[in-house]
Amino acid sequence: MNVKKMVYIILGGVGLILGTIGSVVPVLPTFPFLLMAAFCFGKSSEKLHNWFTNTKLYKDNLESYVAGKGMTWKTKMRIMITVTVLMSIGFIMMSRVPVGRIILAGVWLFHIIYFIFGVKTLKEAKA
Repeated sequence: MNVKKMVYIILGGVGLILGTIGSVVPVLPTFPFLLMAAFCFGKSSEKLHNWFTNTKLYKDNLESYVAGKGMTWKTKMRIMITVTVLMSIGFIMMSRVPVGRIILAGVWLFHIIYFIFGVKTLKEAKA
């Protein structure tokens, strides 16, 4: 196995672990880490990619988004709240870096606008 595939497998594993923790811990985002895992596993091995795309974690958080259908409002809110909390911590810590605060506020605003208007909202499935 070549080094490039090993790096993708390791990064995919890290993304999967952090995404799994993020599904339980409200402050850690799930979505970006699972996207990273899907990307890395897709680049490393077809077998790993197929395994990952058949997990409950992937199906609950990414499947509809990757398929181009969108996300439920609950998933969008969870992502937006997590990012807002984490960026607020960075914003507070940059009290002496006004340019950093401006950039962070711009990134946060783009993130909120993208998730509200750029990602299609799916209706929740009734259980």
